[in-house]
Amino acid sequence: MTLLTPFLLALIFVVPALMMTNQDKDFKKIAVVGDSDLYKDVIPDTKDADFEFLSGTTLNDLKGNFSEKGYYGVLYVSDLLVDVPNAVQLISKNQPPIGLLDHISYSLKKEIEKKKLRAYNIENLDEILKSVSASVDIQTIKIDNEGGTKKTSTGFAMALAYMSGFMMYMLVFMFGSQVMRGVIEEKTSRIVEVVISSVKPIQLMLGKIIGIALVGLTQFSIWVLLTLAIVAVVQSKVLPEGTMEQMQQLPQSFAQAESGAGAADAGKAVETQMTEFQSIFASAINQPWGLIIFTFVFYFITGYLLYASLFAAIGSAVDNETETQQFMLPVTIPIILALFVAMATMQNPESSLSFWFSLIPLTSPIVMVARIPFDVPAWQIALSMAIMLVTIVGTIWMAARIYRTGILMYGKKTSYKEIWKWLTYKG
Repeated sequence: MTLLTPFLLALIFVVPALMMTNQDKDFKKIAVVGDSDLYKDVIPDTKDADFEFLSGTTLNDLKGNFSEKGYYGVLYVSDLLVDVPNAVQLISKNQPPIGLLDHISYSLKKEIEKKKLRAYNIENLDEILKSVSASVDIQTIKIDNEGGTKKTSTGFAMALAYMSGFMMYMLVFMFGSQVMRGVIEEKTSRIVEVVISSVKPIQLMLGKIIGIALVGLTQFSIWVLLTLAIVAVVQSKVLPEGTMEQMQQLPQSFAQAESGAGAADAGKAVETQMTEFQSIFASAINQPWGLIIFTFVFYFITGYLLYASLFAAIGSAVDNETETQQFMLPVTIPIILALFVAMATMQNPESSLSFWFSLIPLTSPIVMVARIPFDVPAWQIALSMAIMLVTIVGTIWMAARIYRTGILMYGKKTSYKEIWKWLTYKG
């Protein structure tokens, strides 16, 4: 899995690129019919489809033999479309792509809007619409205490927060569960009875926790490096030349780029998107990557130590994995809750909910890494880290007391009352 996972991760980057640049290129010729010539030549042709309006032809004339005449489908537009939104039908033998449907609906929508505006008898309506057409692109700029400025992107920060929070959730839960399964396996195989004669229980527990932590860090590093290497190789050897550039210039929707407003509007759409891409790229460069990487590693290690200690205590208290269910719920609920709060943090990173959950040790590893891209004050990061370190010491101490007794207990179903007794044993 260490070697296979990077290939699976690389597919996440490569497959969308292949799908977006190698879509179905079959040219589609569509016959357009209507009750009259009211919607003649309303839908403009695109690079992948031609729309041919057939005057004097009804839907029934083409419904059964449009394929033989070389048409992909028949588009029927009723004169009632102004008042009845669904008075339009596209008949074809295959399910039409969503881009084609978007283009048709967008073109008809704009035409209906023009017809409704013309009903007000406004002179020079087309010129007025062109003159009032406008777009707004808000640039977010962050200023520091010294007056320095740099461009930011809320969208990029949200994406980074989501990926960081979800990855932290996955890694902490995955490697923490490995500790619990390892403890249960050693206990049921009775090998722990031999090992415990040579080392103290807390040494055995910490050895397992730290060992799996180092394995996790090594495996994670291998995943990152191999994934980047695989993506680079595939991009240069497999993807057609210029694929990534094409992806950058792909319009946000089929309709916006080819809405019939002309080549100038299409070029303007591409230019606008290129500007947005450059803004996002600049924001990515301006991110505090040193702080992001440091906090991610810190919270991965500390979050893992915290939950791995709890998982180790649970593993020592049961005889098999089935019995862990009653103890897993109080441990997994904070992790799941932290993931939901992290998602809400992307919308409002400065809320009181995000603040307090980034300080609570059971949730801070996930919530805090989701807040970091939004410039968390240094004192909040320091306070969260300090609380986390103190909590880890207490958790390891508590888990060790449960571990030292539970690891040698067999044949008895453990209860919360029994665990409390183990915690209070002296000596």
